[in-house]
Amino acid sequence: MKNVRWLAVVAAFVLVVPSLADARVGGGQSTGSRGGKTDHAPAPTQTAPNAKPIERTTTPQQKPGLQTPATAPQAGGFMARNPFLSGLMGGMLGAGLIGMMFGGGFGGGLAGGAGMLGLLIQVLLIGGIGYFGYRLYRGWSASRGQPAGAAYAYSGATPASAMQPAGMQRMMDAPAERSSIGSSGGFGGGSGPGMAPLSVGPDDFKAFEGVLVDLQAAYSKGDLTKMRGLATPEMVGYFSEELSGNASRGVENVVQAVKLEQGDLSEAWSEAGLDYATVAMRFSMIDVTRTIADGKIVEGNDQVRTEATEIWTFLRSHGGKWILSAIQQA
Repeated sequence: MKNVRWLAVVAAFVLVVPSLADARVGGGQSTGSRGGKTDHAPAPTQTAPNAKPIERTTTPQQKPGLQTPATAPQAGGFMARNPFLSGLMGGMLGAGLIGMMFGGGFGGGLAGGAGMLGLLIQVLLIGGIGYFGYRLYRGWSASRGQPAGAAYAYSGATPASAMQPAGMQRMMDAPAERSSIGSSGGFGGGSGPGMAPLSVGPDDFKAFEGVLVDLQAAYSKGDLTKMRGLATPEMVGYFSEELSGNASRGVENVVQAVKLEQGDLSEAWSEAGLDYATVAMRFSMIDVTRTIADGKIVEGNDQVRTEATEIWTFLRSHGGKWILSAIQQA
């Protein structure tokens, strides 16, 4: 009987512990949308040289190697797509060979000089048809190598040169409760049809840091109303799932004293009437998970600060305020 009880305790521990790890906002996962760059890794920075790909998103993902009908190669060779020419040439060659087999020469039964003349005429005729076919083939090859207009739509493949670091490093500066991501302006480049470079400045970096701190506080309180003003509906949906999972286990995550230690601009761009900025951030905090019933800590230490490095993408409408649209793990 005791063994059964211990097995039940161990099973409960195995089920709960993985869900408590990385219990801060986002749950240590890579989720959300980065517009046309959702399928692409953010440009590397000193704070986060690498980023895990987004695992959950509502942005439709284009399958690699997918070709539009305009660019998809057609099956078969030139002759397979031109049966008339292949049939004509095959018939003439066949007739000539049969004539030679029966002693009539390639002229199809003509004798002497007439036979030779017929042979020359047929050779010239076959040569002319072959040259005509060759010209058709060259024209077909040239037109095949040129992309059609419809194929210029965004294909989800960004050249590696466009993924280089796009902005100046945003190092931490300051003293007290919160530091900042620097004070000078930054510039990030767009990559792909419909994308344009975007310049961000000190006020933007303050806004990014503000969203980081305020969103962690709202998540700790389970305040979905507050989070709706700080993140996209997609991200709020993910946060709501995490909070519901915690509640079903009888625990809550509390993150306090969030402090941004270092931040770098990865890239910033505009597309489809929206501005995007991706920022790598290393921040420290008091992060604990405790039971709702008695407040007992089951994960973390309220006396020890922990650190996390994540890549956050923010978006805004032109002239609007920045809100969170994606979180990626470093």
